[in-house]
Amino acid sequence: MSNATADETRTVVRDHYAKVSKGEVGCAPGCCGTMPADQSRMLGYSADDLKSVPDGADMGLGCGNPNAIASLRPGETVLDLGAGGGFDAFLAARAVGPTGKVIGVDMTPDMVSLARNNARKVNATNVEFRLGEIEHLPVADGTVDVIMSNCVINLSPEKQAVFNEAFRVLRAGGRLAISDVVAIAPIPEELRTQAASIAGCIGGAALLDDVKRMLFQAGFKSVEVNVAPRSAEIVDSWLEGASKYIASATIEARRGTEKAIADDGPCCAPSCCP
Repeated sequence: MSNATADETRTVVRDHYAKVSKGEVGCAPGCCGTMPADQSRMLGYSADDLKSVPDGADMGLGCGNPNAIASLRPGETVLDLGAGGGFDAFLAARAVGPTGKVIGVDMTPDMVSLARNNARKVNATNVEFRLGEIEHLPVADGTVDVIMSNCVINLSPEKQAVFNEAFRVLRAGGRLAISDVVAIAPIPEELRTQAASIAGCIGGAALLDDVKRMLFQAGFKSVEVNVAPRSAEIVDSWLEGASKYIASATIEARRGTEKAIADDGPCCAPSCCP
C-alpha cells in the first residue's frame, strides 16, 4: 500500500472516530452502535467490569474482551493500542494495581481527550493516554510487559508495521493479548474499499493466516489466532451475513526471552512461518 493510500485510510478512520467520540455518529456497519443493549456482556465483560469504569468509557467499540486473555499481574506495564474512551485500559489498570502502569495510545485527538477526562473522573493515577499512531508508537523500546488491543488493528492500513512496533516495545518474554476482526474468506470488493466498511471494522480485516504470518515475521513466538465462540453472533449484529467473510478472534503471541532468541535465531523459516 502506498504512503498516500495509507494516510488516506487513516484520515477516514480518524475523522470517523472523532465524530464517534463526540456522539455525532454511531459506528455502523460494524464494531459498535448496532449491537444489542447488552453488547458488552456478549463480548465477555462482567457486570462488575462495567461498574468499575467511569461513565463514558464503555463506548461499545470492541469485538471481544482482551482483558480475559491477558492474565495481567500486579506491577506489570500494559499498552493498549487504540484505547478509545479507555474502557479496556481502566480494567487493566485495576488488574495491575498501583505498582503497575497502563498506557493507552490512540491516533484521534478527541478520543485521547475523552479518555483523559474519564481518567480524571475516577482519579486514575496509574493510567495515561498518549496521542499517536499504532504504526509509530510513542513508547520506548522494551518497556512493556503486555500489549492489548480491541478491534483496532484491522483498521490499520499497515498491519505489519503495527506488529513490528509491538515487538519493539515489548520486553523479552512480553506478550500480546488482542481481540480483533480477521477475514476467514476473501472480502467482497464493495466492502473492502467502502469507507464506512473500513471504519466499521469489516473492510480492512486481514486473512487469519496472514495475521499469523505477520506476527511470525515481526519475530513473535507461540502465535495463536482463534475464532471467538460467539463470533458469528457478534459480527452478524453489525451487518447481516458478515460472518461469511469475517470473524471476531483472539490473537495471542509472545516475544521470546533474549536467550531463546539467541538460541533459535530469527524466525521466518517455513517451520515457524506458515
